[in-house]
Amino acid sequence: MSLQLVFATNNLNKLNEVQKLIPATIQLLSLKDIGCEEDIPETQPTIEGNAIQKAEYVKTNYGYDCFADDTGLEVNALNGEPGVYSARYAGPQRNADDNMNKLLHALEDQHDRSAHFKTVIALHLNGKLETFTGICEGDIIKEKRGDKGFGYDPIFQPKDYKQTFAEMDLDLKNRIGHRGKAVQLLISFLNTL
Repeated sequence: MSLQLVFATNNLNKLNEVQKLIPATIQLLSLKDIGCEEDIPETQPTIEGNAIQKAEYVKTNYGYDCFADDTGLEVNALNGEPGVYSARYAGPQRNADDNMNKLLHALEDQHDRSAHFKTVIALHLNGKLETFTGICEGDIIKEKRGDKGFGYDPIFQPKDYKQTFAEMDLDLKNRIGHRGKAVQLLISFLNTL
């Protein structure tokens, strides 16, 4: 099986993470590869909705089979915030440090620091839409640790681990992380075609 799929993201960190997980039989194209320079709308109220919206946008406007993901950090003590607004939690500048600082401040007086990352992948393939969800449970620690990864990785410590995502090597993060889990479900599905 040889398959060409667009991964609808401009985030090179995500692209690299997923490329390591995808079998060699699947050629991954970026948005840049297909000439998509515009920002794809993400206006849905849910993580699932945003993933579906992005996949449908690429299929409709560029004609490529495609998958898109959306990821959010959902903190229990904050009723699931920042959730769908994770990337722009502290404002439209989408600055990871600003987002982490706002979250740490919001949790200052909270004893419950449990949270989970959730990734939903929407696959638009052969006229059908499928979704795959990966979740990684953990806690928000009180200070940033580590310099790997991106986003909230320096303050998220997965359950049963002493390291934050930002302290882990990419192989371990991919094995236990939300995106890795969702991608594995995607790959399992693609292998049945």
